[in-house]
Amino acid sequence: MISSLVRQNIKQLKPYSSARDEYKGKKASVFIDANENPFGTLLNRYPDPLQEELKRAIAEVKQVPAECIFLGNGSDEAIDLSYRVFCEPRVDNVVAIDPTYGMYEVCANINDVEYRKVALDEHFQMKADDLLAACDSHTKLIFICSPNNPTGNDLSREEIVKVIEGFKGIVIVDEAYSDFSTQRPLRLDLDKYENLIVYNTFSKAYGCAAIRLGMAFASAEIIGYFNKVKYPYNVNVLTQHKATEVLSTEMSKTCKHINLIIDERATVMEAFAQLPLCERVYPSNANFFLAKVTDANSIYNYLVDKGIIVRNRNSVNMCGNCLRITIGTKEENTQLLSALRVYKP
Repeated sequence: MISSLVRQNIKQLKPYSSARDEYKGKKASVFIDANENPFGTLLNRYPDPLQEELKRAIAEVKQVPAECIFLGNGSDEAIDLSYRVFCEPRVDNVVAIDPTYGMYEVCANINDVEYRKVALDEHFQMKADDLLAACDSHTKLIFICSPNNPTGNDLSREEIVKVIEGFKGIVIVDEAYSDFSTQRPLRLDLDKYENLIVYNTFSKAYGCAAIRLGMAFASAEIIGYFNKVKYPYNVNVLTQHKATEVLSTEMSKTCKHINLIIDERATVMEAFAQLPLCERVYPSNANFFLAKVTDANSIYNYLVDKGIIVRNRNSVNMCGNCLRITIGTKEENTQLLSALRVYKP
């Protein structure tokens, strides 16, 4: 079934064969094959093109087989590859919830693929039937983000599963913020759904936004197509080493930070709701929350002048006069709330 969804030129593509691929499985001590500089200790050699050591570490933590893991330069690479593998430019289309993460639409435009938006309801929930009704014979991908960005809430797992089971193409569920939610991650059910791709990232819960490491979990067949199309050395050696270190030595600290953020989220949301400028705080299962305020533009500019940067979502569909607030340290959150308590319109 998956093969029938893949672009014909991708199925026929002969991928670039890197020097490191050609001796895979053999032991070697002399490397004079890849035109590298022989002088150095770490950075003079090309990295593992398939990041196998790191994938084994991720597989243990995420409970996903290593062969079902793709690693990229941020989640944006996985998003772009989803288009390049499955969507024929100017022919195919994709469907996505609205509002949601903006890169899905940006990548659609870059790849010249029609992007169809399906509005969430007034509670920022999706209806599977609405998404499926927006599809036609040229719809290759459906994008769902849960917890969603910028709304912060979990989407109904029942509705998501209904989409996966009812759609003939690929369903992508972005779980970038799932570590802050109690909902069971869909990556744990990959064996049930051959048409499912789940995104995840090191940028949020793991506190490693700077290393730019994104993950995609899917069937080994889909991951095989991603590896076929990706650039040979897409994840650098420094990123691979740091991510492996985090998974092997820093997981207790990561779990502690996740719990601190969740606790602080409840405190900040409650305090924010008491501010005179706040009209509504929306429920959140992420490391941020969305709040409707009296005048988002004015309040945003006021905070910038105070050296406090939040995200103004006023121009986003269904998010008029809304600010998105990331949960910071206790000190940062106190600064935010203190500044807003003395705000004068």
